[in-house]
Amino acid sequence: MLQTLAIYNYALISRLEINFPAGFSVITGETGAGKSIILGALSLILGQRAEAKSIKQDAEKCSVEGVFDISSYSLETFFKDRDLEYDPRSCILRREIWPSGKSRAFINDTPAGLNDLKELGAYLIDIHSQHQNLLLADNQFQLQVLDVLAQNKSVQNEYQAAYKKYLSISRQLNALKEKISRQQAEEDYIRFQFRQLDEARLQVGEQTVLEKERETLSHVEEIKSGLYRIGQLLSSDGNGVVPALKEAWNISQSLQKIYPASDEISARLNSAYLDMKDLAPETDARQESLEFKPERLQEINERLDLIYSLQHKHHLDSVEELIDLRNRWEAQIREIDHSGEELENMEKDLSQIYSQVLQQAAALSESRRKAAGQIEKELVEKIGILGMPYIRFAVEFSPKTPDVTGSDEVAYLFSANKNGELKPVAQTASGGEISRLMLGIKSLIAGAMALPSIIFDEIDTGVSGEIADKMGDIMRRMGTMMQVIAITHLPQIAAKGESQFLVYKDENTDLTETQIQRLSDEERVHEIARMLSGATLTEAAVENAKVLLNTTRPKEGV
Repeated sequence: MLQTLAIYNYALISRLEINFPAGFSVITGETGAGKSIILGALSLILGQRAEAKSIKQDAEKCSVEGVFDISSYSLETFFKDRDLEYDPRSCILRREIWPSGKSRAFINDTPAGLNDLKELGAYLIDIHSQHQNLLLADNQFQLQVLDVLAQNKSVQNEYQAAYKKYLSISRQLNALKEKISRQQAEEDYIRFQFRQLDEARLQVGEQTVLEKERETLSHVEEIKSGLYRIGQLLSSDGNGVVPALKEAWNISQSLQKIYPASDEISARLNSAYLDMKDLAPETDARQESLEFKPERLQEINERLDLIYSLQHKHHLDSVEELIDLRNRWEAQIREIDHSGEELENMEKDLSQIYSQVLQQAAALSESRRKAAGQIEKELVEKIGILGMPYIRFAVEFSPKTPDVTGSDEVAYLFSANKNGELKPVAQTASGGEISRLMLGIKSLIAGAMALPSIIFDEIDTGVSGEIADKMGDIMRRMGTMMQVIAITHLPQIAAKGESQFLVYKDENTDLTETQIQRLSDEERVHEIARMLSGATLTEAAVENAKVLLNTTRPKEGV
């Protein structure tokens, strides 16, 4: 419930703090006193659009803050999902607006988005205005009423789970069909490209090996000549490296007796001699083994030309990348070859889950039909006493393709005249009749769930006298189950409130200010008397007001 509403620098309000009690409260005041301004400020903390022109003239910023008792709403998950501080008893919503048009929203002093503010506000406050009466013709609202009275949350959850799974599989199936269609359109191309790469029999690393071998075969004579010359330099008897090393080693050996340090020189010369001695015949053997093979060179060139051509064609740089491409096309071909089987299995899964959807939709529909009978009976009883003795009301069901709400298309049918034809509410009910219907519906669902606090904004428009008295009784009875606040111009309804607030304009200063005050018992008498008699307060009006205030107990059966 709304405990406190604080408004600063909004429209005609400089500073206003209102403490609302539980139960049924009424707000009264002259037309234009500022009741709509207070509602406008309240709507800001419920996530509605902010306008810079709403800020009081010359103010640095506008601020609206509401403190709510949330102990009945089990909102812990909402707060945890959004990483907001959670107090199981209390919640503070705040909105700040600057002349530049910039605004900020806070939930328990933590910055929050407007969508979060709006979603949380829907749990806490329901502002019922004449505009909201249009909901009565809305299929979604009609279904919500049925579900609330049916108390079928578990059935709804089961249906929603099945329908969500159905949508998921349906999307997957459509995606698979689109994929298969694309693949089939490209199948010939994919198979041709795969076959070309597969027939190339590419091997990892072969390009590097072939390029080295081609380089060797292309320069065989040059290589043989070089190897031959190396052999000559190593082993020539006249000035070869090997004989020279042999002679140097012999000299180092002869110095060992007279120069001990020559041992190291001797060892290194011996090592070099042995190494070069082995290298000489190896060089000769390599030179003799080399042979120019034009057939092999042609074969290598043809293979490399194929590889280079494939790389250029597919804009790739290596054989390994070509192999990866071949493997991907091979995988696509496997998918194409098995797509029929995959499609068949998914269609089978979709058919099975759709059967579950229909089964759950039937259970949901059955719970609604039972609730419809309850609505038809109780609503006629409640609304009949509000000046419509011949009211008839029925809920008409017609089937539809299952969607997120189920398989029910519903229409609320209504007739206010004796033996009148039942027609959809939007086609036959007047504004005043729709207001009374909405009041009756909300009074029905008030006892079925933890509803948010409800504010009736002049729902009594178009009614008066005894009917207004009965409407006041209904709202007072609702106030025993929830917080109800009614903005009214009718004394019969104002007298039903457990508490009464007066909105007025204070013009005692340089600027006109909207103010609100909670009335004492004596002040209530004078305010209701004013509502009865108008500008001139008469003794009869005062006495009448006392009578109204002393007879506010709800009538039996309301």
